[in-house]
Amino acid sequence: MSFSLSKIVVSPEGEQLYTFEYAALVTETSITLVKIYVELGVIEPIGDLLHSREIARIAQIQRLRQDLGLNLVGAAMVLDMAQEIAQLRAQVRAYQSHPSSAL
Repeated sequence: MSFSLSKIVVSPEGEQLYTFEYAALVTETSITLVKIYVELGVIEPIGDLLHSREIARIAQIQRLRQDLGLNLVGAAMVLDMAQEIAQLRAQVRAYQSHPSSAL
């Protein structure tokens, strides 16, 4: 396998992007598995590159699958629901900190 981990690619938003190869290396998976996750829509690439949040999602999915025995769909659903709960909690905190503007 030949690829450069030192190549830095930055998104238009200024965030660093990573190759599938790098994602596979740091999450201790295979490039094939990363590509399968992309094909199934479990992670969302930008072209052939990934944001760090997508790499973190791969690692979280791997932990849920290994530690809890969840299948891929179950692990993805758990992460999606956790993200939705976090967003709802943030909205509740925003409403609580500005009660007069929430009405």
